[in-house]
This record gives sequence, structure tokens and C-alpha cells, in this order.
Amino acid sequence: MLAYITVFLIIVCFILYHLILIVPMRELAAIERLGKFRGVLEPGLHLLIPFVDRVAYRHEIREQCLNIPHQSCITRDNIQVEVDGLLYIKVMDAYKASYGIENYLVAAINLAQTTVRSEVGKMSLSETFSERDKLNETIVTEIDHASEPWGIKVLRYEVMNMNPSRDVTETLEKQMEAERAKRAEITLANAARDSTINLSEGERQEAINLSEGVRQKRINEAEGRAQEISILAEASARASQMVAAAITAEGGQQAMNLQLVQQYIRRLREVFEMAEVSLVPREMAQMEGFFAGIDQVAQTINHPDRSGKGGQS
Repeated sequence: MLAYITVFLIIVCFILYHLILIVPMRELAAIERLGKFRGVLEPGLHLLIPFVDRVAYRHEIREQCLNIPHQSCITRDNIQVEVDGLLYIKVMDAYKASYGIENYLVAAINLAQTTVRSEVGKMSLSETFSERDKLNETIVTEIDHASEPWGIKVLRYEVMNMNPSRDVTETLEKQMEAERAKRAEITLANAARDSTINLSEGERQEAINLSEGVRQKRINEAEGRAQEISILAEASARASQMVAAAITAEGGQQAMNLQLVQQYIRRLREVFEMAEVSLVPREMAQMEGFFAGIDQVAQTINHPDRSGKGGQS
């Protein structure tokens, strides 16, 4: 009796297993009835007809990340590079994903590889490094257009590694070293040029400052001489005015003549003292006529000898 109950329970459990279907939140289930597509079951609890309905396909509806294996690609300038990346896809139509292609994951990976080879071949090596974002966008567009019948959506593609061959890497390293050396030489040349310019500017400014100093000095000296001349002229003018005033006064003419006689005698004495040979000038005989009007002075100056003969000392 226990054996019959056990068999009955097993049969009931088997029927319930095929009758009740629980679809997880992350999946979609494609159901076939007697081998023909019946529909797509959303997440939740569903009842099936045992031995008539069956779950043909289960699809992950979350975003999936596919690792694209590295492969050799030839760039437009005939340089071999190893490229790998990551492809992000999502199932949008469970019916197409089930019956539009045998295995959309394998198909997406293969399509990504062929598209990467095709797009890399359109670019030079330098462009593959500098325009990686553009390369990613182009690959996504091409794969998404080609995978539309499969019921999947390509969200993005990211190039993970892009490695040239060893020979190319060595060549690039040498090129980079040469470029760095070139930039260093340019920097040193610019520094030397700037230093020369600064020195020349300093010398120029120094020369300007010196010339300005000399110019200002000359201006100051000229102004000083002008002031000196002006002061001397004013003093001479005042002296002349005073002399003229003294002459016009009573007895001023006689005093003026006396002053001239004294200056003449003083100057003549200096000439005699400086000369090696002393001569009595002939004009001594004409002192009376030269100093007319000053009798007392003439008597003092005129010698008894009026013959006009000079003596030699």
C-alpha cells in the first residue's frame, strides 16, 4: 500500500511540475504547444498543460556583457594590431531571439569581431588611438543595425586593449623618444631666445637710462650756466648803472678818469714784470693829451724827459 501511495505522489508531483511554471524576474520564457510557438511568458506564476506545453527557450532580459576575444587587425597604413573589447547587449524581443537566430550570443561576438576588423582597416594607427570613441560608436551602429532581426539591442562597445606588434611598438617608442628630444630642443631654443631677448632688452633699457641721465645732466648744467650768466649779466647791468650814476654825479668824471689811470698803470706794471725786455713806450710822451682834463694826474704820470726816447733796462 505504501508503495502505491509513493508512486501516486511521484506522479502528482511530476504533473504539478509540468503544470505550474514560475518565471523569474530576470527572464522571459518562450512557450511551445505541441512544437508550435504559443507565446512569451512574463515573470510570474503561469499554468501549463502537462505534456502539451513546454518551455522552449529562456532568455536573460538584463544587460549582458560579452567579452570579445582579441584578434589581429590590419590598419589602413598596413600595421598589425591586436584588438579586444567588451560588447554590451540586451534582449528586446524574446520571439526573435528564439527563432530569429540559433544563438544570438555567439552571433553577436562573431559580428563584433568582423565589424572591428572592418572599421580598424579604415583607420590609420594613430587614428585608432586618438579616435577610439569614434571607433566605438561606429562599431555599435554597425552591429546594432545587423543584429536587429535577432531581437537584441547593442548598447555599447568598448575597445579594451589595442596592442601593436613588438616591432611596431619599438618603432613607436623610438619615434616618441625622437619627438621628446625634438620638443626638448625646441624648449631649450625658445629659452635661449627668450634669454637673449631679455638681455638685449635690459641692455637697451640701460642705454636709454644712461642717455636720459646724460641728457638730464646736460640740461641741468645748461640751466645752471644760463642762470649764472643771467645773474652775472644782472650784476654787470647793476654795476654799469651804478657807474653811470656815479659818473653823472658831481666829480664823477674825474673819479672815473683817475680809476682808468690807476688800472692802466697797474696793467703796465704787470706787463713790464712779465717781459724779459722792458721798453718805455713812445706814448708816454703823449700822456698829457691822453689824460686831458686831469692836470694833477698828468703831472704825476709825465716824466721830465718829454723827448719821447725810450730807455732799455
